[in-house]
Amino acid sequence: MQALVLVRSLVFAAVFYVVTALFLVLGSWLLLAPRSWAMAGLKAHAITVTWLLKVIAGTRMDVRGREKLPKGACLVVAKHQSAWDTFALIPLFADPAIVLKDELKWIPLYGWFCVKFEHILVKRAKAAVALKAMIRSAKERVTAGRQVLIFPEGTRQAPGAEPDYKPGYVALYEELGVPCVPLALNSGLFWPRRRMERYPGTIVVEFLDPIPPGVPRKEMRVQLEARLEAACERLLAEAYAADPTLPLGEEGRARIGATNNKRT
Repeated sequence: MQALVLVRSLVFAAVFYVVTALFLVLGSWLLLAPRSWAMAGLKAHAITVTWLLKVIAGTRMDVRGREKLPKGACLVVAKHQSAWDTFALIPLFADPAIVLKDELKWIPLYGWFCVKFEHILVKRAKAAVALKAMIRSAKERVTAGRQVLIFPEGTRQAPGAEPDYKPGYVALYEELGVPCVPLALNSGLFWPRRRMERYPGTIVVEFLDPIPPGVPRKEMRVQLEARLEAACERLLAEAYAADPTLPLGEEGRARIGATNNKRT
C-alpha cells in the first residue's frame, strides 16, 4: 500500500511541476492583461491541480460551511499545514488577496504574478514597519471588496502541532473593520510538509462562524484561536479515525486523544 502511495505521489509530483510550468510560461502574457484575467488564470491552475491530485493520488476535497463566508470584503484567518493550502483555497473566494512574504516576488514569473495579483507582500525584517505596510495594503484590498487571507502562524505547521499564532492577524482585524472568518483544515494529513507522499482520502476545509467587527482585541484572539484549534483537532480526529495510516505524529495523536477524552 505504501509503495503504491509513493508511486502515485511521484507521478503526481511530475505532472504538477509540468502543469505549473506550462501555466506560468503559456500564461505569461497575462502579466500585461487586466488583473481579473490573471486571477482567472490563477483559479484555473488551482482547479486543474486539485483535479489532478484527485485523479492521480486519490486525494479529494470537501468544503464545509461555505455559506458562512460573507459576500463582500472580509478577513479570513486560516490554519496552514501544507503547500496545498496556498493554491487549493484560492477558488473558494471571489477575489482573494493573500498575505505572503515579500521575498517571493523575486522568483521569476511566480513572483511577478504575485505582484500582478496584488497579493499583500510583507517584508519581515522590520516588524513594526512591515505591520504598518501590511495594514495599509490590506485596507486597499478591502476597499476594493476583496477577501484578505492570512495564515497567522506564518509557516506550515504539522497537523496537531502546538499552535504558534503571530499577532499580525489581530491588528488586521482591528484596523479593517470587516468580519473575520476562521478557516479550519486537515490538509497536512494528506499533503504533509517536507514529504513526497500524497495520501488518498478527503481533505476537509471548514469555514467557521464569522467574528463580527468590534470585538475587543483580547476576546477576539482567545475566541478565534480556541475555535480554530478545536475545529482542526476535530477534523484531524475524523480523518485519522477513518484511516490510521495517515501521517499524524505523536503530538497530533496526543491532541486528538485529549479532544476525544473531553467529549466522553
